Order: sequence, then C-alpha cells, then structure tokens
Amino acid sequence: MFCFTFTGDVIKSVGEELWKEVENAYTDSGKITDEILSALSFVYQSSLLPALDLVDHRNVSHMTSPSGRSIYQVIGSSGTPYTCFTTSFYCSCPSFRYSVLMKDDHLMCKHVLAIKLSEAMKLTKALEITDDEMATLLKTIE
Repeated sequence: MFCFTFTGDVIKSVGEELWKEVENAYTDSGKITDEILSALSFVYQSSLLPALDLVDHRNVSHMTSPSGRSIYQVIGSSGTPYTCFTTSFYCSCPSFRYSVLMKDDHLMCKHVLAIKLSEAMKLTKALEITDDEMATLLKTIE
C-alpha cells in the first residue's frame, strides 16, 4: 500500500500550473472546463466555490496610484471590502488570519483565490486612485 503526502510546495507548484490552464482555457473558450474546476477544487477545497461567486459578481478590483503602488480590494459576500496583496497572498479578512496563518489548513482565503481567478480570467476591475486614497487604504490594513 502506498501513501502519498503532498507538501505545501508541491501543492503550490500544482496550483501555479493550474492558473496557466485556467487562463488558457478561459482565453480559448470563455469558460473553465470541468476537468480544471475539479483540479482547482482538489487544491483549494472549500474556498473555490465562494471565490468563483465573488468573481461572478465582479467583486475584485485592482487599484493603482500615480506613485506606482498597487493593491487589490475584494468585496466579500457580506459586502465588507478586504484589502489583499497577491505577492504575499495576504488578505485583511479574519479567515486569512485563522485558516491560512494560524491553522495552516488553507493555502489562501477565498478573497485571494478570487483575485487569482479574476486575473487569470481577465475579469478584474482596474481602478486608478490618488496617492492620498492609496495611503488611506494602506493605513486601514490590520
């Protein structure tokens, strides 16, 4: 009997390959195949469906300022805006702190996953904000 254990690095690597597949499939046909959705569900588990719902509702925005600063904001299912950084997979939501950082049982929260999906599908809203607005947003991050 064989027992396979996947390390976080292996799953992250598989995830990166999946993002390429999502982008290619969505570019080619305007949809994500059932096979890719199944693979995403395996890697990201319970976060996938809520993330897809956030993308469907176009709740993902990429905000940039004249100084070159850049953040993402995702309006959560309850209407609460969460600030996210994809370079560190950080999100200001409570689920990120608990499930990703403390329990380490999720690779990312649904908001960061929604950003990854939205970017791969080219459905992210692009917003230009002032440097003062960016500073205000950055100051409110917990």
